[in-house]
Amino acid sequence: MAETRENLSAAFAGESQANRTYLFFAEKAEQEGFKSVARLFRAAAEAETVHARNHLQALQGIKSTTENLRTAISGEHHEFTSMYPAFIKTAESESEAKAERSFRLANEVELTHHGLFESALKKMQSGQADDLLPFFVCQVCGHTVEGQAPDRCPVCGAQAKMFRQVE
Repeated sequence: MAETRENLSAAFAGESQANRTYLFFAEKAEQEGFKSVARLFRAAAEAETVHARNHLQALQGIKSTTENLRTAISGEHHEFTSMYPAFIKTAESESEAKAERSFRLANEVELTHHGLFESALKKMQSGQADDLLPFFVCQVCGHTVEGQAPDRCPVCGAQAKMFRQVE
């Protein structure tokens, strides 16, 4: 069973990564005027999502919302305290400026996500989970805000028009 769990975890990671990759490929195909190819990439991305969900369910990785929030809080904490700082250090030492910038932006945003998840958990525990305001995500760095988009992103400086509301 241990090897099967490892295989499910690897398959979940691979399918999740394929989903995102195909969606980015679809954006590029769309930009280049290949609408049918873009649809194909989006369809394949959707199928990869189905595979990823099935693998995560087999791993019993989807639990109650309270447990899922705790898992998210833990994951975000790991990212901004351990994972990204190590990645930043390596990118600096290898003079990989683009990677370093990408890691730094992500690291700052993961701290924000951690706080948003903690806040949502507290609201759930006090019976106010449905009182969350709309969320907006900066399309440059991923900074996430509740309520309304700021005039400028506090992480990367992007203008308000670069924020997309998430339903």
